[in-house]
Formats: sequence, structure tokens, C-alpha cells
Amino acid sequence: MSKQIIVPFGPQHPVLPEPIHLDLVLEDEKVVDVIPSIGYIHRGFEKLVEKREFTEYVYVAERTCGICSFIHGATYCQGIEQIMKIEVPERAQYLRVIWSEFSRLHSHLLWLGLFADSFGFENLFMGAWKTRERVLDFMEETTGGRVIQGTSKIGGVRRDISSERLDRMVKDLDVLDREMKELTTIFLHDDSIRHRLRNVGTISREDAYHLGAVGPTARGSGVAVDLRKTGYGAYDRLNVPVVTDSCGDCLSRCTVRAKELFTSTDLIRQAARKIPDGPVDVKVTGAPDGEYFMRAEQPRGELVHYLKGNGTKFLVRSRIRTPTLTNIPPLIKMLAGCDLADVPVIVLSIDPCISCTER
Repeated sequence: MSKQIIVPFGPQHPVLPEPIHLDLVLEDEKVVDVIPSIGYIHRGFEKLVEKREFTEYVYVAERTCGICSFIHGATYCQGIEQIMKIEVPERAQYLRVIWSEFSRLHSHLLWLGLFADSFGFENLFMGAWKTRERVLDFMEETTGGRVIQGTSKIGGVRRDISSERLDRMVKDLDVLDREMKELTTIFLHDDSIRHRLRNVGTISREDAYHLGAVGPTARGSGVAVDLRKTGYGAYDRLNVPVVTDSCGDCLSRCTVRAKELFTSTDLIRQAARKIPDGPVDVKVTGAPDGEYFMRAEQPRGELVHYLKGNGTKFLVRSRIRTPTLTNIPPLIKMLAGCDLADVPVIVLSIDPCISCTER
């Protein structure tokens, strides 16, 4: 009988720039059990609602996560707008969709680069991040920020995009699509990558569903769930396909994210074609009195902002549930029975954001 040993993984690791901590129970080189520890980071986000007015808290919500900053801010604003019964102008809703999808492109391309780095494909890593620069350039040109945009506000958005810029943006997407096509072809069809990822970190559809997997982690196992299909914001006026794959392994999760790049560019084109003229914000008076459970689709999966107000300028509660938190139980299932050498690749395959999880 092999002797069991416990090997700590994290909170620092050369492959994974995220402060996740896992105690790996090993028998020889096989992982037989995993004990996760969260709470390494604490930034006091929920306590800040007592010190920041609900209009100012948008900036705090955006800083929950740098990679999906815009969607955090927009989700918070939509929750407050629901409590206060604010009618957001249609143009603002379409602009939120455009920036949300560029945020998704930025996140997925960043992840593809890090994923390539995890199995030693440095040129592919640099290629993915080079393509990502096109997305960040657009974000900077239209919002003023490359990572933290700061354009969402309660009642709409702070900036507009001119018709001429929207036309140029759609043309620029053709170049972006060509670059992403070359990039994703390597990820999905290179023999060495397929050999490294196929049948590694497998989780069945049933386990993914019952353990609460969300986003590409769930869709990679065939669970067709995407919150954009609920039609929040302007998504009800767009055709949103749900990208899935059935194998449930690291390659499937990579496949879903690679294909979602083209879904995002298609949604941006649809939004640019349908966006109406009009104002981009409305005047907001009063304070939120009530509660709302706002859900949105982040690049990593379902995001929840629970907000509660009592009619004053300070919220009573702001509770955020990020997709990484719900993807940790499926991750534990994936790791059980894998080789020690596969742990960094499997952990990265769920696209973890621990700073986002441990507010």
C-alpha cells in the first residue's frame, strides 16, 4: 500500500498568478484528494457599503476584479436600477453590451495566453496577448481605460460612441477575427496541445450540473447555461448562441472559450447594427429602498450581486458571488485521480480568479 503525503499547492505558483491554496493528498504521483483553502485575501468590500454612498460604490464594484471590471460595474448598476425602478435609455443598454463583449474578449484572450504558458507554449502565449492588445486599444479609445473602464453609472453610461467610430469598430473586428482564427486553430488542432489536454481534468455533465459549475466550465461538460439568454440589458434583442462541448476535459473548456471569442464579435456587430439614437443616461434622484438579486454572465460564468438598501445614501448590504467560488467544487472533482503534473493545467482550465472570489 502506498503511503499518502500532503503537498501544498499555492498560494504562489510559477504557472498560476493567483493566490489559491490547495492541499493535495498524494499516493505516489496520483492525487487522491484535494482540500481547498480560501480566505487568503480579504479586502473588506462588504464593509465598504457603510462608508461609500451607493453612487460611489460603482467604483468599488468595478475593482472586484480587474479582468472583468466592466461587467461587475454594470451588474451593480443594473441591480440598483431595478430597486429604484429606473428606466435606462436603450442606447445605454446597447453600449453596455458592446463593452461587456469586449471585456469578454479581453478576458478569454488573456486566459488563452496563460493556458498556453501553463503547458509551455511560450510563442502561443505571446500571440494571444498580442491579439488582446487590439481589444484593449478599443477599450481605451472609447472609455479612457484599458482595464478599469469606469463608464457604467446608475441610470446609464458616462460616455457615448459616435456612429463613425462604431462603423470603424465593425471593420476592425474583421482583422481581429482573422487573428483569432489563426490563434484558435493552433489551440484546437495542434497535436501536441490535444495530447496534453484531451482526457485531462474530466468532469461529467451530471457532476458539473450537481456541483454547480458555471460558465465555460459547465458548458465544456455539455451544460447549456448562459445568463445572456435570460435577456438582461439589451441581450433580449440579440441572437445569443450557447457554445457547448461534450467531453468535459481541459480541451473542451479551451474549445468553449475559443469559440466564444467569435460569439462575442458577432454580438458586437449585432449591437452596433441595432443601436438606436438617443441619450445615454437619465437623471437619478432618491435612494434605493428594497433588495434585488442581479445575475449576469461574466467571462468565467454566472455573477451575482445581491443588493439591499433602506432609503438612505448608504446600502445595507452588498453581497457578491463570483463564478470562481461556484467552480471550486467541480475543480476538486476534476483533480481527484489526476497526475501531480496535471494539477496546474487543470486548475487554470477553470480560469480561477481568487482575488475576485475572496473579496
